[in-house]
Amino acid sequence: MRVNVGCGATPTDGWQNFDNSLTIRLARWPGITRAFKLLNLRNGQASWLSSIANDSDIRFADATVRIPCPDRSVEVVYSSHMIEHLDRSGARAFVAEIKRVLRPGGIVRLAAPDLALLVQRYIATGDADDFVARTCMGLDRPVGIAARAKLALVGPRHHLWMYDGASLTRLLAEAGFTDIATIPPGETRIPDSGSLDLTERADESIYIEAFQPA
Repeated sequence: MRVNVGCGATPTDGWQNFDNSLTIRLARWPGITRAFKLLNLRNGQASWLSSIANDSDIRFADATVRIPCPDRSVEVVYSSHMIEHLDRSGARAFVAEIKRVLRPGGIVRLAAPDLALLVQRYIATGDADDFVARTCMGLDRPVGIAARAKLALVGPRHHLWMYDGASLTRLLAEAGFTDIATIPPGETRIPDSGSLDLTERADESIYIEAFQPA
């Protein structure tokens, strides 16, 4: 079994795909989704994601609580641009869940926005507004009842923490993973990676792979 956690609108063919979006949870309940649309709580992107969820069998999962797989049953866990949406305790819980489901010798591949790249850009340009905007850590105050209701129901969708290669490596090492390495875009230590996108958001990402101890 291979799983993609936090797949959003880009599930991996032939893998188990999970996401915690409310849109995914409601995709199989057309009446509720229509009500959300009438209340202006869903946009065109959400409707598109609902369609993809139904077509690709994306399943809902809160990976900070439980990845819906048995202990030591998974060969590969992949997660792209999801961990930065978790707070520190959530990130540690997510990594612990990865460790629970990976079989001995299994591999995890994490992709996340690379804070080091953002800092390099800021040093080169000196544009503080651009730097802060690119961290996606700012949250606008909700204006109006619909915006407040959406925030209450969906929760914040901005970034809650940022990483570079060293900090992601430290997070995985503290959880007990071994042979942790930063991997260049397009490369992997996953055997027969198949349809997995190895260059997903390569212009802004750091890729880290690590192994479950045998």
